[in-house]
Amino acid sequence: MATKGNTSLHKGIPSVKDAFIVIVKTEWNAAIVNKLEAGCKKIFKENKIGYKTLIVPGAVEIPFAVKQHYTHTGQLPDAYITLGTVIRGDTPHFDYVCKTVTDGVLQLNLALEVPVIFGVLTVENEMQATERIGGKHGHKGEEAAITALKMIALNRKLISKK
Repeated sequence: MATKGNTSLHKGIPSVKDAFIVIVKTEWNAAIVNKLEAGCKKIFKENKIGYKTLIVPGAVEIPFAVKQHYTHTGQLPDAYITLGTVIRGDTPHFDYVCKTVTDGVLQLNLALEVPVIFGVLTVENEMQATERIGGKHGHKGEEAAITALKMIALNRKLISKK
C-alpha cells in the first residue's frame, strides 16, 4: 500500500543556482505523463530552474535516451528526471517493463556523474495513477522535481569536497 506521499519533501528545498535538468518522458499514457511533467515544471518555475524535455515512445526506452543525451550532447545537465506510467495489464509484460526501466535507471545512477530521478509510476490501474498526479497520494511529478533539486545540491556539495 502506498503512503500519502512524502509530506516533508516540500520543506527545505535547496537553492541550486544555474541548475539545468533534462526530463525524459514517454509518449505512452500521455495524459498521465503530461501531468507528471506539469508538476515538475511547476517546481522548476517556483525555483527558477532551466529544463529541457526529451520524448521517447515508452518506458523501456528511457534509459537509452538518458545515456545517449549524457554521452553525445554538449549540454550536460545537473540531473535527469525520468517520467512515465506503466499500468498493469493482463499479461506479464508489466513486470518485464517495470523491471527493465527500474534496472536501467539504477545502472545510470551508478554510472553517470549526475543523478537520475525515478519518476515512473508503476500502478495497477488508471485510478492509482490519478491518485499520484495531485490526488490522495500527492503529486509524483512535483516530488520528482524536488528530489532532483535536493540531489543536485547534494552532488554539488560532495563534488566540492574533492
